[in-house]
Amino acid sequence: MRAMLIANPKATSTSRRARDTLVRTFSGDLDLVIAETARRGHATDLARRAAEEGYDAVIALGGDGTVNETVNGLLADGPDPALPALAVLPIGSANVFARALGLPGDLVGATRVVREALRAGRHRTVGLGTARHPDGAERYFTFCAGIGLDAEVVREVERRRAAGARADPSLYVRTAVRHFFSGTDRRRPALRLEVPGRAAKEDLFLAFISNTSPWTFMGPLPVNPSPRANFARGLDVFGMRSLDVAPTLGALARMLTARTRPVQGRHVVNVHDATEVTLRSDRPMAFQLDGDYLGERECLTFRSVPKAIRIVI
Repeated sequence: MRAMLIANPKATSTSRRARDTLVRTFSGDLDLVIAETARRGHATDLARRAAEEGYDAVIALGGDGTVNETVNGLLADGPDPALPALAVLPIGSANVFARALGLPGDLVGATRVVREALRAGRHRTVGLGTARHPDGAERYFTFCAGIGLDAEVVREVERRRAAGARADPSLYVRTAVRHFFSGTDRRRPALRLEVPGRAAKEDLFLAFISNTSPWTFMGPLPVNPSPRANFARGLDVFGMRSLDVAPTLGALARMLTARTRPVQGRHVVNVHDATEVTLRSDRPMAFQLDGDYLGERECLTFRSVPKAIRIVI
């Protein structure tokens, strides 16, 4: 079996020693080609090449950003059962997609599961989401997208990481608290949520679009605004009509509580199992996809893509 290992040498906790250990682990099972990323977007180019050259599998070694780029490279021409299967080895700061798949959180445990699945030829096919700009450009996401406060926090965290800060859950929490009170606009709601066949929902401050649950993690704690979201259904949306302290803290507390129903309340908007949703804003708003900040947008359409990719697991 031919496989390409796409490794992000800058991912949190990544080391050349860990990569070399993986190579030895898989050497008896795979004809393995190592490809290290050198810049943002490089994993997309490498995965596309693997698809064009007919590899059997692509192994993404890195965090959620590396996985997202790899997925977009594999699906550059759309889903196809003949495309290489994707294996995920989590070694980033969050690894939300890997956790949602049920992989062990540690690299050794995840490697063992992936190796056994490769030997057995075992995989599962999961649905994904896409975000489409008005100009037609479209990008896949594996677990979530966000417009508003959460994307602003991602942007600020990326700035701090670029300045040398260590990416860990405490950095996200500190940044979120600081930005909530002194950075984001909590007075002027700007978002409009449109779902085909339903009345539009106006005056939202933020929206999370989930392809699975949980939406993210706060260290070991899952953050779960839309617990019914999963890879076999459409997209779920969670929105807030108020960013006052009391309703925001109340919603966050419910997100952190184990539950089977979505967070609810008069300041909350929920959509479940949607094929397509559009978010429009009357001003440019921060946008993130799978935890990567992608700039500001005024209109995005999110679409569910069933059975989009094969995952080795």
